[in-house]
Amino acid sequence: MSVPTTMRALQQTSLDGPQDMRLITDAPVPSPGRGEVLIRVAAAGVNFADLSKAHGTFRDGPKPPYRAGFEAAGEVVAVGEGVTGPPPGTLVIGIGDGAFAEYLVLPAAAAMPVPAGWSAGQALGLAVNWPTALAALKPLGRVTAGETVVVPAAAGATGQAALTLAKHYGATVVATAAPGKHETVRALGADHVLDSRDGDLAAEVRRLTGGAGADLVLESAGGATFPASLAAAKPVTGRVVVYGLAGGEASLTNWELVYRHQVHVIGFNIGTLIRSAPAIFGEVMGELAALVAAGVVTPARPATYDLADGPKALAELAARATVGKLALLP
Repeated sequence: MSVPTTMRALQQTSLDGPQDMRLITDAPVPSPGRGEVLIRVAAAGVNFADLSKAHGTFRDGPKPPYRAGFEAAGEVVAVGEGVTGPPPGTLVIGIGDGAFAEYLVLPAAAAMPVPAGWSAGQALGLAVNWPTALAALKPLGRVTAGETVVVPAAAGATGQAALTLAKHYGATVVATAAPGKHETVRALGADHVLDSRDGDLAAEVRRLTGGAGADLVLESAGGATFPASLAAAKPVTGRVVVYGLAGGEASLTNWELVYRHQVHVIGFNIGTLIRSAPAIFGEVMGELAALVAAGVVTPARPATYDLADGPKALAELAARATVGKLALLP
C-alpha cells in the first residue's frame, strides 16, 4: 500500500482551549516502530479528554504544540518489526496520540479488530466509551439485578453506553440529561429521566427510591454536582464511581465521609486500569466482545464533522449541545 510522507492533522497550539486547534497540511506521517501498526484513519472519536488536554487540566497531558486526538478507527497499512497481527488490510480501532489526522500509529496488541459488518465510524466508542461504562458498572461498581443506578449525562456517548449496559444487567436506571435530550434517553430504556440542569438530584433520587437512595451512582460531572451525587447514594452500601470531572474539581474530606456521606467512593481512570490492572481490563474487554456478539452493544451512529471542524465539534461538546458519539472524518 502506498503511504504518503505528509498528511493533514489537527495541532493544538495552546492550553487555552480547542479554539486554538489548527489544521496543518504538512505533518509528517509517522512510521510504525517495533510492536506497532500504522492505520489510515477513517474516523476519529471526539471525547471529553480532548477538551481536558486542550485546557491543560488533563494530568500529565501533552504540552503544546501537539497533535490532538487519541481514539481512531481505520485500515492497517503498515506494520512494525515483530508484529504478527493484525495484518495490513485489517480494519481496527484503538488509542494512540495524534488521532485527529489522516494516519495514526497504534500498539499492535491493542489494535482491536472492528466487528464484522461494522464500519470504522460505527466502531468508535469501543475503545473508550463502552469499556469505561462497563468497567464502572461491573468490576468497580459491582452492579447487580434489581439495584438502582444513577447515570449522568445519559445522552452522551459514555452515558448512553452506561444506560444500555445497566438495563442489560437488570438495574433500574435514573438518568440525567438536558430537557431537549430526554426523549433520546427514554428511548434507550431509562426508567426515570431527570433534568441535569435543574432540581436537587439527591432529593429526586431519594424520592424515586422511597427514601433509600441509589445503590450505584456514576459520577462524571464534578464541580457543584459532586456533593449531590454523594448524597444520592444509599448510606453504608451505596457506591459512587468517579470517572470524570467535566464541571471542574470538587473536594471531599474525611469528616464528610464519616458524618455526611457514608458511601464507597471509587476513583476510576481507564488509562490507569489498563496499566495497573491489566487482568481486570482484559476481563472487561472479553465481556465487551461477548456483548457485541450478543447484540447488546450495537454499532454507533456518530455525528460526523470534517477534520478541519474539530474545534467546532469540541466547542459543541463543551456546551453540552451534542448527543451520542462525535466523529471527525479526515
